[in-house]
Amino acid sequence: MGKIVYIMGKSSTGKDTIFKELIRKNAFNFKTIVSYTTRPIREGEKDGQEYFFTDEAGFNKLKDEGKVIEDRCYNTIHGPWRYFTVDDGQINDRDNYITIGTLESYVKICEYYGNNRIIPVLVELDDGVRLQRALNREKKQDKPKYEEMCRRFLADSADFSEEKIQSAKIKRRFYNNELNVCLQEIEDYIHENME
Repeated sequence: MGKIVYIMGKSSTGKDTIFKELIRKNAFNFKTIVSYTTRPIREGEKDGQEYFFTDEAGFNKLKDEGKVIEDRCYNTIHGPWRYFTVDDGQINDRDNYITIGTLESYVKICEYYGNNRIIPVLVELDDGVRLQRALNREKKQDKPKYEEMCRRFLADSADFSEEKIQSAKIKRRFYNNELNVCLQEIEDYIHENME
């Protein structure tokens, strides 16, 4: 049975970079799982690549069809934004996959596919470094959403509390202070858990 590597962590810990590097190296022949969102598309994003972009009606249609595996709704300053995973044929039992999500979505994915199939990768980084990275990224947007950036940053403390990490049975964490070192540790960990 194939495995699902589930990358998670607070905002601006480098999850996207780690995700892209693991795919680029192609050591595990990963297929990607593309999640869905109702949030607006950001500059440089492409529908079907980072996310499948939809609206509330699209979410409700998929939910009514029984295809939504897990969903999270964030009440942002721009209104509610949903992020969700859909059983839409992307995942089979044979292949290995990689995706990015939250601690909450990780728990629901484990319930749906089974703990033995999921390899959790929790990425961490100093809060000051994270905040600077988030600010630098937001500055590059045509219309920066600083208020939402701050809301997400603060919400991360609750979403990734020690109690929730322990409850999710996350045993290993990866500190992304130096990308190449962190990547090597993650690759070694994935190799150990693929067997």
